[in-house]
Amino acid sequence: MKIALVQVASPPEETPGARRARVGRLVADARGADLVVLPELWAAGYFGFDGYAEHAEPLHGPTVLAARTWAADLGAHVHAGSFVERDDTGRLFNTAVLVAPDGRIAHTYRKVHVFGHASREAELLTPGDALDVADTALGPIGATTCYDLRFPELWRGLVDRGAETVVVPAAWPAARREHWRLFTSCRAVEQQVLLVACNAVGEQHGVELAGCSRVVDPWGAVLVEAGADEGVTTCEVDRAVVAETRAGFPVLADRRGLSWA
Repeated sequence: MKIALVQVASPPEETPGARRARVGRLVADARGADLVVLPELWAAGYFGFDGYAEHAEPLHGPTVLAARTWAADLGAHVHAGSFVERDDTGRLFNTAVLVAPDGRIAHTYRKVHVFGHASREAELLTPGDALDVADTALGPIGATTCYDLRFPELWRGLVDRGAETVVVPAAWPAARREHWRLFTSCRAVEQQVLLVACNAVGEQHGVELAGCSRVVDPWGAVLVEAGADEGVTTCEVDRAVVAETRAGFPVLADRRGLSWA
């Protein structure tokens, strides 16, 4: 399959509506890809904490509607990154959405590990509490979001549910760029998955984002890594690499069901 990583900048002076229109033009450049992936909270801007409540949307709001339109137009799976979701009770979540080529919502994931260090995400958003995997034409796909990379038990839960590809939208700062590279490679090897990670770029409220979106296969081979600029980066992937890796080096089958509590 062909994967397109769409790195997005979210300058604070740009409205979410203007950004959706601009990102739509970027996504159009990904035509021909089977899976198109965007970063975390690109519409509102991850570090625009004061605007979370104002820019929050229902699941069927303008950001997801835009992604559904893009998917149908491209005939591709579009992982819309994540957006600030407001549920029926008024709670806010960091919610990732995968859209199928027919425009149908194929998968949603509410970020479980909301970030508190030098961030107001944990103060403003409700952590998710569910984990599942979507059965798609591209195989079983799961998702985690940014900070979730630091919690391998969450990833093992996805593998236990059948995930072969895991998509990671992120707003990872440049100050911890090497952690980004480390964890994306480590999780791919550790869980024997194809890892597709799309990060934000540019500066938001004084924080520089790292970019370096990347695709890592189950052996740890970095199939592509983007730079630090906005734009589309693509690569071709043989999906069989997951099954071949798990069969050739069956580490997952050697797990022992021990409790250390």
